[in-house]
Amino acid sequence: MPLAATELGYLPRPRAVAGAVVRPERLALTEPLFSQSFSQTMAPNMEHGRMVYPPVIPAPDGIELRWEVIRVCSYLRDRLGYFIGNWGSVAVRVQDGLLTTPARMKFEDVKPEDLVVLDWEGHAQRGQRVPTSDAELHRQLFLQRPDLGALVHGFPPQASVCACSHRSIPVLTSDMAAVIGGEVRCARYVPAGRVQEMARSAREAIGRDACAVLLANHGAVTGGRELAEAVVAAQVLERAAAILIQSEALGGATPIAEQHWRAERAGYLQQPFRLEEPN
Repeated sequence: MPLAATELGYLPRPRAVAGAVVRPERLALTEPLFSQSFSQTMAPNMEHGRMVYPPVIPAPDGIELRWEVIRVCSYLRDRLGYFIGNWGSVAVRVQDGLLTTPARMKFEDVKPEDLVVLDWEGHAQRGQRVPTSDAELHRQLFLQRPDLGALVHGFPPQASVCACSHRSIPVLTSDMAAVIGGEVRCARYVPAGRVQEMARSAREAIGRDACAVLLANHGAVTGGRELAEAVVAAQVLERAAAILIQSEALGGATPIAEQHWRAERAGYLQQPFRLEEPN
């Protein structure tokens, strides 16, 4: 299921000009948001009557990936409106842990060296900045789901309506079946600041099928094999949430039967995720 790059928009890599770094928002939109250089397939297996997904191959931690994370944060805030101010975070599974965004920094000020790598115990391995307060949330979800290579935590408006209603989102559309797979459940409410408890709640709710979870009275997390797919999953989740809400006027939406969405999900995962360049 290739997606046109125009569906995601474009942000360029910053480049040095006379010794200074020009920020992405000041440049013409001429380069792709994603490097599109890292993609993999996975064939799910059936074990004890349920679908089991193989683990992803971690991404190499390099300058290209780090710029991609920075561009994606700007895109999620400025283009999609899924980040609010400096609230929102991204994490990518790398070879020795997880790469994530720093705390208390404006996204337009973040440089590649500001990103932080944590090991699977939550200890900083590389980077001088304090990691995002969502780091434990990302760590717990990665541990729960070795099939996910990237996570996006934000506040898509319609998905947030469902989160504030403590309402799960069933599989309503074929793109949700393929890209997300499974009902997106709402984790139990946890007061702000209880990062360990919120992470455990999200880990319990995400389960083994859907690559997304709602956080009660807060927002949502979406995942994918790589960062581009996690962003698309956020867009697919937002569309499904809007359909769920608006369908109430017609008596409610009818979910796709489990055997059908499982088949669509399995077929989708056997193809590499890719973005097609526009003509």
